[in-house]
Amino acid sequence: MALEHNDPAAGAEGREEAADLLVLGGRVVTMDPERRVLHGGGVAVRGDRILAVDGAAALRARYPDAPVLDAADGVITPGLVNAHQHHTGDPLMRCCIPDDLVPGTSIFEWSVPAHGAHQGDDDELAATIVAAESLRNGVTTIVEAGTVAHPPRVAAGMAAAGARGTIGTWGWDVEQGPFAAPADEVLDRQRAVLDAFPKGGRIEGWVTLVGHSLASDELLAGAADLARERGTNMTMHLSPTKSDPEVYLERHGRRPVVHLHHLGVLGPHLLLAHCVWLDDEEADLIVETGTAIAYTPWAYLRLGQGLTRMGRHAEIARRGGRIALGCDANNASDSADVLRQAALAAGIAKDTVVDPTSFSAHTAFEWATIAGAEAIGMADRIGSIEPGKLADLVVHDARGPHWAPPGDVALQLVWGTDGRTVRHVLVGGEVVVRDGRSTRVDEEALAEEARRASRALLERAGITVPHRWPIVHCDA
Repeated sequence: MALEHNDPAAGAEGREEAADLLVLGGRVVTMDPERRVLHGGGVAVRGDRILAVDGAAALRARYPDAPVLDAADGVITPGLVNAHQHHTGDPLMRCCIPDDLVPGTSIFEWSVPAHGAHQGDDDELAATIVAAESLRNGVTTIVEAGTVAHPPRVAAGMAAAGARGTIGTWGWDVEQGPFAAPADEVLDRQRAVLDAFPKGGRIEGWVTLVGHSLASDELLAGAADLARERGTNMTMHLSPTKSDPEVYLERHGRRPVVHLHHLGVLGPHLLLAHCVWLDDEEADLIVETGTAIAYTPWAYLRLGQGLTRMGRHAEIARRGGRIALGCDANNASDSADVLRQAALAAGIAKDTVVDPTSFSAHTAFEWATIAGAEAIGMADRIGSIEPGKLADLVVHDARGPHWAPPGDVALQLVWGTDGRTVRHVLVGGEVVVRDGRSTRVDEEALAEEARRASRALLERAGITVPHRWPIVHCDA
C-alpha cells in the first residue's frame, strides 16, 4: 500500500530518508490516478515535498523522530486550486457593490474607479486578505486574474500569508481606463512580470490580459506568442455574458473563440476565464485545442449572467475539455471558497440537463484538485497527494455532527461541508494554518487595517456605498 519517494540523496547505502513532519490520522484523499482513499492514513513530508503516503502506524514506525501534526478524525486532501481570483479592487470593498445593478454598472461605476484609486499599499493589503482567506478555506494555489497595478506588492501580500499562486498585471489596449496602454507597452509589462517571477517559484508570473473585447489583435497574438516563447501560461476573461460575442461579431464578423483561433491564440497554454456564452463551434474549438477554462459559477448567478441557460462546462469536460474552478471577485462570488464552487457546479450540471446521472461530486472535487491543477499547467507539482509532489495539504476537521457518520468522502466534501471545516493547511510543507488560524498574519490586525484602507480607497475613488436598510449606530 505504501507510496514512497526514492531520492538519490538518501545515500549509497540506501538509508531511510528522514521526514521533517508527519501528518497522521483520519482519511487521506490522495486524488492519485486510482483515487485511493486511505483510512487511518498519513503523509510524510520532507522539505517542501511529499516523502511517503501510507498508513499512520507504518509512517510513525518508519520515521519515529519526526514531529507529528495531528489529523486524527480528520480528512486530509490535496490543497485546493482557485483558477481565477481578483486580488485587488474588490477585496477592499467586499460586499459593497449592489447585486441588482444594470449589467456593466458594477464594472465601470465601481470596480474601474476603485482600481484607478488603488495605491501600492492597497494592492499588498488586498492580496494579503485574499491569500489569508483562501488558505483558511483550504485553497493553496491561486491564479490571479490580471487586474494588478503593482505586481511585486501583490506577490508580497500572497507570500506574507504563505499562499502559492500566479501573478500578472493589467493588460488592455482598447478603450480608456486605468492602466490601458499601447500593445507594445502592455507586452513589456508582461515581460517584466515573467522576469521577476520565474516559472516554478512559489509565486510565478503569467501573461495576463483583461480580455473581453478590450484587446487588439496585435496584443492578443503578441501575448500568446510571449507565453509560448517563455514556456508559461496565459489567462484572460472571455464571454461571461452575451456582450463579448456581440462586440466580436460586429468588429470581426466572428465569435470570440473563433476569432482567437483565427489569430492562433488558443492552445494548452491558455486559461480562459468564464466562457459561459459559447456556441457549438466555440465549444468544439475549446476541446480540440486543449484550451482550459476557469469556471466561476457563483459569480454568474450573483450577477445574473445566464449560466443556467447558456453554460456548458460539464459538457465540455465530458468531451475531454480542461476545467478548473475559480472564485472571481469579492463582489461576485464574495467568498474565496472553492468547495462552495464545487457544490454549485455539480448541482447546475445535473439540474440544467435534468439528469442526476450526468455528473457527480467526485468530478466536482477533481475540478477543485487534480483536474484543476492540470488545467492551470501544474499537475506535475500539485493537485494530488503523491510522493515527490509539493506538500500542499489540507486537514478538514471531521469531528462535528455534520460529518457523522462518515460516508463517501467526495459526497461529504462537496455536498456536506465547505471551507469552514478546515483545521490545518500546509503549503510546501509549512503549516500556514493551524487550528483554523493563520500562522503567518495577525488576522485581527489585518481586519482593522482593511477597514481603514477601505474608507480611504472609497473616498479617493469617489464612491459612496448605499445602504438599503437604515444603519443605526448605538452607544456602547
